[in-house]
Amino acid sequence: MAGRASVRAQQVSETREQILTAAERLFAERGVYAVSNRQVSEAAGQGNNAAVGYHFGTKADLVRAIARKHTTRMEEIRARMLAETGDSADVRDWVACLVRPVTEHLARLGSPTWYARFGAQVMTDPALHRIMVEESLSSPALRQVVEGLRRCLPDLPAEVGAERAAMARQLIAHTCAERERALAEHTPTPRADWHDAATGLIDAIVGMWLAPVTHRR
Repeated sequence: MAGRASVRAQQVSETREQILTAAERLFAERGVYAVSNRQVSEAAGQGNNAAVGYHFGTKADLVRAIARKHTTRMEEIRARMLAETGDSADVRDWVACLVRPVTEHLARLGSPTWYARFGAQVMTDPALHRIMVEESLSSPALRQVVEGLRRCLPDLPAEVGAERAAMARQLIAHTCAERERALAEHTPTPRADWHDAATGLIDAIVGMWLAPVTHRR
């Protein structure tokens, strides 16, 4: 009995992974709401068209599962970087802790990847975007990064800080998505690899955080 249960558990795990992979690719390429559960099931090689609902529930649950799979891996990278950053007072160190876990994770996945484009697609829908934000903020390491940035910028008005944080999220998401798309299509990219792409992103975001604040007269 135990052996059969173990085999069954392994089969369920493999099926879930196949569905996650297929959904991530289709959502990245076509958009979340342009893809049906039936299409995901077929792309995952599942004869049962109800497989997505059975294993994940709603489409929002499926989006959350994809996000969580990647967030968990990026959390490990970010935790390592935080240990190296310590109590740095340099904005660049904290911005690196935002950017490099994403680009390092994408580099580890090889090519083609779909996660960056998936994230960019999800960010266009308010309900799904909220899921991504919730998953990100559930990360203790990311919360530490946010606090580190705040300590480096004590004079930045709260509303400006919130605005620039939103800009940084958009810049990271869409820059990574465009690079991922170019790599998948074998077209030229401005930077040679993900490490250099991260450096460019960090330069831009640091400049944005440190930009002067114009007060209304």
